[in-house]
Amino acid sequence: MTHRDADPHKLARDLLGRDYDDLEADEQRVLKHVAAGSFTGRDADELAQAHATWGDKLADRVAAVGGSWGFIIAFGVVLVVWAALNSGIMQAFGFKPFDAYPFIFLNLMLSMLAAVQAPVILMSQNRQAMKDRITARHDYEVNLRTQLEILRLSRRLEALAEDVRATMRKEAKSGEGA
Repeated sequence: MTHRDADPHKLARDLLGRDYDDLEADEQRVLKHVAAGSFTGRDADELAQAHATWGDKLADRVAAVGGSWGFIIAFGVVLVVWAALNSGIMQAFGFKPFDAYPFIFLNLMLSMLAAVQAPVILMSQNRQAMKDRITARHDYEVNLRTQLEILRLSRRLEALAEDVRATMRKEAKSGEGA
């Protein structure tokens, strides 16, 4: 049996001790790859990027920016400047504050930002969870494939060792008879 023409049904019986039809879809796919000697597949990031929509990419960018120290510091600076301008600095220059204390307009803006930002971040987290599931499935397939290949190599080595022992016994018998 060569590496390229192996039968997945025979591999399932020989290596896993189960019928091919009793295996899960992931295991069947791995056995097909092992039998064909082909590559298992792309990794999770490649798959996620290939299927990402414009909205998915935007959600990832918003989550990356909204969950960074740069955003927190910049947002803190904006809040301090907003409060300073509307607490008396503008009155010192003769202007009326556009959002005087208790900063009702600022509260409205913060509420609207939170109402939009939270679901966008959740979308990004859902995409990350999907990528994690793909990664876990890929890792399982790679591990299973590795185990199957090790079993195949082990059995081949055992067969070669048995052939060598048989040859040595044959030579020993022929040496005794001479």
